[in-house]
Amino acid sequence: MLGRFLDDSFAPEVRSGVTTLTVARLSANSCYRYSAPFLATIARGLDVSLEQVGVALAIAELGGLLSPLIARLVDRWGQRASLVGGLLAMASGATLAAGSHGVVMFALALVVLSQGKIVFDIGLGSWIATHVPYERRSLVVGITETSWAFGLLIGVSIMGLVTAATSWRGAYVVGAVGVVTMARIVAQRIPRPAVKDGRVDDRPGVTSSTGPAPRIGRAAWIAIAGALTLMASSQTLFVTFGGWLEDSFDFSPAQLSAVTFALGLGELTASITSARRTDRWGKERSAALGAAVMIPSAVGLAMWHDHLAAGLVLLVSAVVGFEFAIVSTLALAGALVPASPARGLGLMIGAGTLGRAAASIPATRLYERSGIGWPAAMCAGLATCTVVAMLTSANTRTLTA
Repeated sequence: MLGRFLDDSFAPEVRSGVTTLTVARLSANSCYRYSAPFLATIARGLDVSLEQVGVALAIAELGGLLSPLIARLVDRWGQRASLVGGLLAMASGATLAAGSHGVVMFALALVVLSQGKIVFDIGLGSWIATHVPYERRSLVVGITETSWAFGLLIGVSIMGLVTAATSWRGAYVVGAVGVVTMARIVAQRIPRPAVKDGRVDDRPGVTSSTGPAPRIGRAAWIAIAGALTLMASSQTLFVTFGGWLEDSFDFSPAQLSAVTFALGLGELTASITSARRTDRWGKERSAALGAAVMIPSAVGLAMWHDHLAAGLVLLVSAVVGFEFAIVSTLALAGALVPASPARGLGLMIGAGTLGRAAASIPATRLYERSGIGWPAAMCAGLATCTVVAMLTSANTRTLTA
């Protein structure tokens, strides 16, 4: 279905596989993204504070520091095995979350879920990087990245309705079933890799690196720093907006689902726009533009968070800016490390998860002490750092080219 947006210049396996992989990532993103808007609901269910659940979330995010190591494993395992294995690990994490009895067990569940998603995402990013030329990569990344928006628009909304009808545990069970189903479909529809010299090789066009690791340039490290602050800036809002709506405006789980649906629509618009424009505008500059949109939106939310209509509009605007920026950043990630897209993706994902982990605890703590105003201000400051980093990376790469 989605392959019709790609012309004949794209490889047949890309046109045939893009729909399956996008839907698989939708199911994965649904499980992964569910906890943030329903963090307050989960905290009540576990009989702990929002800050304690925020610590659990931060612990899970710190697992992202293993991303560079996981990237090396993806290079060894192959992309298809990583895609299927990552989905199965996520299903295990969601099942464990559903059966959690206490914040420690819930934190462990989030760690398993997060690590599974990293394996899947690196496998997918590596698959795209080895099948699609860099100059056209943003189109395919943008198509698959609509799964991030649809994960919120469809997946989290459905899980939210299940929460309203049953509980947050039931929502995780539904998510686990969806992920397992997609793991089976991916295993059936993504072709098995070729066998060369008696070993699996599903990395066409990428030579195996047996010597020293490729050198990472200064521009790449600056872009990685920009990804860290970008993900941190978004996390300050994602872990607090659910509590803000519940505490300030008495939102129910069903109403929160409606808000996540609206956020998903905004993210979908941003993903589509990035798919159509980022290759033309430049990946670093596009990421800086998206982060720039977040700054006034977050400042406005900090000022007018007592007004529901204005606050919701500003929240959606900040999320749209973030989505445009992150899609552009992911399109850049596969080219950070010469001859190893998985390592570049691992470094970028590791930086992003470190940013989310670093933001989760202070954001939830600030929220419990003073409301969403200070987390929103924190978002604006971090987004400013992203703008500076991405523009500096673009200029550095131009000068050294």
